[in-house]
Amino acid sequence: MLFVGDDWAEDHHDLEVQDDQGRVLARKRVTDGIAGVVGFHELVAEFLGDDDGPGQVMAGIETDRGSWVGALIAAGYAVFGVNPKLAARHREVISLSGAKDDKTDAHTLADMVRTRRHQLRRVEPDSQVAAGVKVLARAHQGLIQEQTRHMLRLRSALREYFPAALSAYQLGSLTLTSSDVLALLDKAPTPAAAAKLTIAQITAALKTAGRRGDVPARAAAIQAALRTEHLGQPDLVADAYAITIRSTIAILQTLNTQIPALQNGVEAYFGQHPDAEIYRSQPGLGKILGARVLAEFGDAPGRYTDAKARKNYAGTAPITRQSGKLKTVHARFIHNNRLINALGLQANAAVLHDPHVRAYYDQLRARGLGHHAALRQIANRLTGILHGCLKTHTTYNPHTAWAHRTTTTAA
Repeated sequence: MLFVGDDWAEDHHDLEVQDDQGRVLARKRVTDGIAGVVGFHELVAEFLGDDDGPGQVMAGIETDRGSWVGALIAAGYAVFGVNPKLAARHREVISLSGAKDDKTDAHTLADMVRTRRHQLRRVEPDSQVAAGVKVLARAHQGLIQEQTRHMLRLRSALREYFPAALSAYQLGSLTLTSSDVLALLDKAPTPAAAAKLTIAQITAALKTAGRRGDVPARAAAIQAALRTEHLGQPDLVADAYAITIRSTIAILQTLNTQIPALQNGVEAYFGQHPDAEIYRSQPGLGKILGARVLAEFGDAPGRYTDAKARKNYAGTAPITRQSGKLKTVHARFIHNNRLINALGLQANAAVLHDPHVRAYYDQLRARGLGHHAALRQIANRLTGILHGCLKTHTTYNPHTAWAHRTTTTAA
């Protein structure tokens, strides 16, 4: 057996090869890319016997994704993704001086794989469809977050020099990211220009954006709000603000176009996955939220040995700390932020639409749990249900999923 520590950087990798006894056989720095992978092959080939194959090589690296990791797995090597925090603790065990450099990190990773590989998780690649869903779902979520950031910047700027616009453009179902509001702001970004907008101009903008109902009355209310007196800035300063918000408006208009396009891509890729129906059957999960959960969990077979392992990765399972007579239970704060966010949204939606989840939520609240603590516990339970459905390849059945709670309540 050969054990390789791979300390990776953006443009190179520091490698160290050890044997079963922990003797350092070779050290080498290779570049990233195809040439680097070739260098990796050549390095380990020097120490493999004629009858040995790539399965005899075990590599440790502080990541579990990327084209480099994919190339090593495709070549047949056993690759272990090492948490950087675990690697730092192991480095303290083998080096009390606290010295740290790229060679030391490669040595640490090789030693970890050699001595503690039974405690590490072997990297198993997701399917191509799941990988595609992950790319699109993360990009879609990122654009939505950018939309929120730019909307808040727009709101902050308007509050500084044009507070009447906030009152006018947030009437009823209007929002600052609506296409009609952005069109009106772009047409009249200053208080003086907005005060000159006619009912016909406002009505045309509302109808172009697809507004229905009593559009003339709404246009009149907007015009009245724009013409109210308010504290403002000198004309020169207001013109400067107008230039900045026009830039923000252009970004928001682009985001309004690209977010639906990415959403279509997410739904298309998610629909191709063989487990899509199972995810969509779960309470609180639709196409987009289901795609996010699938993307963050992945679909590599055997990645989660049981429901507890999936819950631990999700960050929904609590942590128990006990010393003597003192015992405390805490929430996990180290987790995949995207996944825990998606599971929290699922739990919140399930409470609103699934009677069994609602009953469980009411029981938790009756025990004195706060709203967020109850949602976290519901997310933990729903994660276990999802694991069972994926394991048995069955869709969500509320009677099966909550049978134990029904029996307990009856007793």
